[in-house]
Amino acid sequence: MTQSISTLLIANRGEIAARIIRTAHALGIATVAVYSDPDAEAPYVTLADQSVRLPGAAPADTYLRGDLIIAAAAATGAGAVHPGYGFLSENAAFARACADASLIFVGPAPSTIQAMGDKVAAKAMMAEAGVPVLPSVTITDGEINAGTVGFPLLVKAAFGGGGRGMRLVTDPARLDEAVQSARREAAAAFGDGTVFLERYVPDPRHVEVQILGDAHGDVVHLFERECSIQRRYQKIIEESPSPAVDDALRQKLTHAAVTAGRAVGYTGAGTVEFVVDRDGSFYFLEMNTRLQVEHPVTEEVTGLDLVELQLRVAEGEPLPPEVRRAAITGHAIEARLYAEDVPAGFLPVTGTLHRFAIPPGPGLRIDTGYRDGSVISPHYDAMLAKVIARGRTRAEAARRLARALQTAEIHGLATDRDLLVAILREPEFLAGATDTGYLTRHPPAALAANGAAPATARHALVAALARQVVNRAAAPVLTTLPSGWRNVVSAPQRVGYTAAGQQYDVAYRVLGETVQASVNDVPLGLAKIIGASPDRVDLEIDGRRRVYRVHRVGPGNPVTYVDASDGSSALTEVPRFGDPDKLTPAGSLLAPMPGLVRRVLVEVGGVVTAGQPLLVLEAMKMEQTVAAPAAGVVAELRAKAGEQVAAGQVLAVVEPCP
Repeated sequence: MTQSISTLLIANRGEIAARIIRTAHALGIATVAVYSDPDAEAPYVTLADQSVRLPGAAPADTYLRGDLIIAAAAATGAGAVHPGYGFLSENAAFARACADASLIFVGPAPSTIQAMGDKVAAKAMMAEAGVPVLPSVTITDGEINAGTVGFPLLVKAAFGGGGRGMRLVTDPARLDEAVQSARREAAAAFGDGTVFLERYVPDPRHVEVQILGDAHGDVVHLFERECSIQRRYQKIIEESPSPAVDDALRQKLTHAAVTAGRAVGYTGAGTVEFVVDRDGSFYFLEMNTRLQVEHPVTEEVTGLDLVELQLRVAEGEPLPPEVRRAAITGHAIEARLYAEDVPAGFLPVTGTLHRFAIPPGPGLRIDTGYRDGSVISPHYDAMLAKVIARGRTRAEAARRLARALQTAEIHGLATDRDLLVAILREPEFLAGATDTGYLTRHPPAALAANGAAPATARHALVAALARQVVNRAAAPVLTTLPSGWRNVVSAPQRVGYTAAGQQYDVAYRVLGETVQASVNDVPLGLAKIIGASPDRVDLEIDGRRRVYRVHRVGPGNPVTYVDASDGSSALTEVPRFGDPDKLTPAGSLLAPMPGLVRRVLVEVGGVVTAGQPLLVLEAMKMEQTVAAPAAGVVAELRAKAGEQVAAGQVLAVVEPCP
């Protein structure tokens, strides 16, 4: 039975909402967007034909309110709902509510979602179907016992994914604490705190298989994706095909995935995830009954549009012939660009994207939900964009992707861009030696910092020269050296910047077209100014000429963003004299991000040891522990449980023991 979709409501936000809207419009389908108050100015809201406000900010008040979304569909005449990924995409009750409201739910049947949403029941079903699984045990309200699972093990949320509600436990003494923490995080993220224990395979590959099923009983695969490079059990780089999967292993993996799909009568697009051990053995992890974040790499190597196929299956069509004829052509790699502080342990950050431009090019695809001026709030996932590169070979795709990221202009927020570029150029990655232990062998902060210092030193000089143009009230756009500079012999100039926690003291003197300069007392070499303006400096240093793009943001002590072929830097000008009103007491512990204080673990006057947890914050559905940097006495507590705090706010003051 076929049923046509004329108007589609997208029950999601950001880049996935925009991506679904584009395909729907290409098929002639009208679209409806829903948006929370923080998303009122998001690009997807006006990309849709019409949009409906969901009052509030928190997911529980907006994108998780199935009743409001169904009411929006009724009010706008939508006949179908696409859930995207996350939020209600794997909520069986919502899928049933859509059916009860005579809405087509673009996804599998509610019974399939429910069966696979309970990861414990799903593992049992897969074992019965003959799909390999890892030993596991469900944790009830009674005694916590690892049973036959053994150590090391993973504590995992039974009704969620994306790394939330997941803890690695190697020491039996820490099992109880890990279970309780995972329960809290799972309950906050998925509305259910049930967790289970699963045997941990050290540093496996994380390989998943894309499947498609239709209402006529047909289930096929679209090959595999490798998603092994992860932080906090969340993927940051994905690719297709996997560099470790040969034809023989591919046949086994895809056969197991199709078997899994048939066991549950799967319809629509879904993903079967496996861990692959070093000896080639593999085990079922879970089935995601939705579109995956990383679906673009499959689209790029097969030439198929998975959202289009989802919509056609939802309308009752059988899988088209091109799906059965699909083949892998070339290689595709996706990098997830996050607003986060890598050296601080991947803490999510918030703020305004003053400029956001990723240059287009051959073989490049950019899926994003943001633009210049967008505000990144603490309420949702911190992913800014998915940048995908396709190439004839894996090496070509990696080169394209690294260059696109390196030359992007991302101003206003710390991101994982430097880490992504470093990974894409790192020899072990290029050799295909990727597994879930990759970022343990390659510490992220050190990897991201490789090669940054020399470029930042040059960028500090560029920022200083652009600043001098501004101070001389030069014309706003200049393509050659400002008038009069060729005959200028300036007095020595000094300006200080900080970038990525490092100090850059620039001392320079303009001598006509040349500049004598040093950064942190290290000479930069012979520098020649070809052209300079407030937003562009054409500079030659030791015979190597580059054009640097400059963007100053903020009054007082502004941040200067410098972008060029040698990378990007965000340089904060250091005031000559500190502001006493902005000083914080010695020993202050500052909030690393905006969030909700979940628990306060100490009292004023308590003696603490170095590394002892003091408070627990929650932001973007994840817990972050604030610990004492050194032993001492808690002199002040300035935050209490249930209080919302801002980034940089003083939470507590720890003084040395008397």
